[in-house]
Amino acid sequence: MNETASSAKATPAVAFCFLLNQLLERETWARERLERFAGQSAEFRPPFLPPLRVAIAAGGRIEPGGDEPSASVTLQGIVGGSALADELRHLAQHLRWDFEEELSRVMGDLAAERVGSTLRSFVRWQAEAAQRVTEAFADYAFVRRDELERFATDVERLRAAIGELERRLV
Repeated sequence: MNETASSAKATPAVAFCFLLNQLLERETWARERLERFAGQSAEFRPPFLPPLRVAIAAGGRIEPGGDEPSASVTLQGIVGGSALADELRHLAQHLRWDFEEELSRVMGDLAAERVGSTLRSFVRWQAEAAQRVTEAFADYAFVRRDELERFATDVERLRAAIGELERRLV
């Protein structure tokens, strides 16, 4: 572990940078591509969690923090029109990370598999929850066209029935 990481507080951004730097240590080509963006920042926005801002450091390493991000990474993809955003898109397509392998070096194979399984379940749960919330909101906030047409037909029948009732009462 480098001096910066060992003296930093244990935050999600520090842990994320540590794991990402472990991958970059083995993928020299990726570090070389990132090196030209030293000093620029990116922000990772996992759903239901606080954003993680990271900076590209010398040698293509990743450090927590940084200035205004040049790119944002979300579940939907990488947002931004900068050269850094383009590079992150390229790396996302070509860089493969087996995070369970990384974890197994620290905590053993069985624990790493369980953590990986839990994280995958958590990500699936977040995606499903977001979809359910979106669908529920759409059902609540927006009336579907067929429902609106049925309602209009029912209102017209009710108006006709009231008119017929008024005619009989007079």
